[in-house]
Amino acid sequence: MTNEELIAIAKEAAQRAHVPYSKFRVGAALLTAGGKVYSGCNVEIASYGATNCAERTAVFKAVSEEGRIRIAKIAIISDLSDFIYPCGICRQVLAEFADDDMEVIAAASDGRYEIRRFGELLPNAFRSF
Repeated sequence: MTNEELIAIAKEAAQRAHVPYSKFRVGAALLTAGGKVYSGCNVEIASYGATNCAERTAVFKAVSEEGRIRIAKIAIISDLSDFIYPCGICRQVLAEFADDDMEVIAAASDGRYEIRRFGELLPNAFRSF
């Protein structure tokens, strides 16, 4: 799967976001080491603490369908004209299922993207493995 294809899936997922409060759509698509793709969008709830980010939605979908997964790469996109990266909580969730070499593809709404290794985003991550 190319980075552009993964970004397109993330962009499609963002269109399904439930964002009645912020109006800030985010989509994510992850590729497992086994070659399966899972997408997710952000879901806002009136009680903000119950809100879920796009990245975690994609991870939880993958785990609920496959069990233990390894993430090879993840693409993230929003309505912003700039790149978007996972928040701190999402970084910790990703650390549970990815190593430092996982590719994080941050996409802008105009089609540009940049790639970082997960270890750059969360150095010395707390992990169970």
